[in-house]
Amino acid sequence: MTTTNTTETPTRQGTLTVGDTFPDFKLKACVSIDKSYFDNFKDVALSDSKGKWRVVFFWPLDFTFVCPTEITDFNKHFGDFKDRGAVLLGASCDSEHVHLAWRKNHPDLKNLQFPMLADYKKELSTALGILHKQAGAPLRATFVIDPDNIIRYVDICDLSVGRNTKEILRVLDALQTGELCPSCWEKGKETVKVA
Repeated sequence: MTTTNTTETPTRQGTLTVGDTFPDFKLKACVSIDKSYFDNFKDVALSDSKGKWRVVFFWPLDFTFVCPTEITDFNKHFGDFKDRGAVLLGASCDSEHVHLAWRKNHPDLKNLQFPMLADYKKELSTALGILHKQAGAPLRATFVIDPDNIIRYVDICDLSVGRNTKEILRVLDALQTGELCPSCWEKGKETVKVA
């Protein structure tokens, strides 16, 4: 069985950043673990969630140590992303088959509520410019993408440092206000009013 991967070529080299268009993609994903083998997979495209906010986060590799702590934390906050009208997608450069095996093997990953994208050919992570130069695996990168497919937030961590999901939610809240938000702003607090 072949994996379908398509991405647009970025208009410039280097890491895509705020203001850039997130590349279109169509990738195989592991979406469950309890169906017949191939029914646990489906194609997921950026266009599937057209008109919605998206949070796409990458981890380096399956069957590692820091990665499951992040994945389970994103899953713990899945409802918070959904409440904000945001679609959550996770990705690494492992195949959908490896994702399935890891989910079946790791007790904390059995009940994930979001797709695990298989960027097996590294086309999306290459287009985004997030491959670690020596390891060749994606860095711990997070992208918040607005309904027009524009990147509004990027966070990229070293391979050894896990992310803070609550901070990503805080930034999403701030972006969704469409207003000026001061340092350490949190949902419900006053935004900056310009006279």
